[in-house]
Amino acid sequence: MKILSVNIRGFKRDGKVSWFWRMISSNNPIVAAVQETKSRSLKDRWIDKIWGSHNVEYVAKDTVGKSSGLLLMWESNVFSVNQAVEEIVVVNVYRPHTDEKKRKFWADLNALLQFNDVAWVLCGDYNEVRFEEEMENTNFVARREDMFNDFINNNGLIEIPIQGKKFTRISDEGTQFSKLDRFLVSDNFYTLWDDLYVVALDRKLSDHTPLMLKNGNTDYGSNPVKIFNAWLEDTEAEPIIVSAWNEEVSGSVKDLVFRLKLKKVKEKLKTWSKNSYGKIDEEIKALNEECKAWEQLAESKALTDEERKKWFVARGK
Repeated sequence: MKILSVNIRGFKRDGKVSWFWRMISSNNPIVAAVQETKSRSLKDRWIDKIWGSHNVEYVAKDTVGKSSGLLLMWESNVFSVNQAVEEIVVVNVYRPHTDEKKRKFWADLNALLQFNDVAWVLCGDYNEVRFEEEMENTNFVARREDMFNDFINNNGLIEIPIQGKKFTRISDEGTQFSKLDRFLVSDNFYTLWDDLYVVALDRKLSDHTPLMLKNGNTDYGSNPVKIFNAWLEDTEAEPIIVSAWNEEVSGSVKDLVFRLKLKKVKEKLKTWSKNSYGKIDEEIKALNEECKAWEQLAESKALTDEERKKWFVARGK
């Protein structure tokens, strides 16, 4: 069981779609909740593309204004709407900023949770913290904290802790930190699975950290085939692919021939990439690890200007 939650901060920004697709393909969630899509009229073909298959269903709320838009996707082979042995409701949360809309948000959510015969999962960007220590260099308002905690306690919700992460949102300049994103579940959902926990995924192209809800019995699935944007811009790549595809392979069954040809293309591209670019995936992994290290350091102390510059270089800013 794996549920992904991420504030994407706009799908149309450079690299966001491919970044999200890689999160889906490498983590294989059965449900994905996306906040701040900033998109209108999402198409079925586009949803199939980013999910990686046609086995997906979804609901979406179009953007209104500059910072909204919600998308909830799920694996149709696992979940079906109103046709389940155990009825589970996943709520994709993005709390508004204005006081009037905040009051309506909490009232609507309270009313929704009165259906006690289902198992609830609430995930997303609550735009609120529970405790003062969940914020740094940001104004803390106790009244808002009380409303949030009252909502959680009155509805008997349980927060699933995030492993190895104190904050989930970092400002662009790297000076303000807060825990705005989380998973809240009802008691009857909590008892369905053993060892529920939340892991933080790489925060690359958003100011929010993607979160994944998992349980102890995790199946990671098969490893995805890697492709780098640099290949698409290199004029040498296409001849390599054409040449490898045209090589003869042994086999009488069409499916087998097709698979062997793809394998041949993969092998040729791997050799060519290593000779032309070196070990890109290792370099990317090293940069990601460096970014994580800087981020963890920034959570524990105020970075100097020089340290922040090094952090931004690793992030590619």
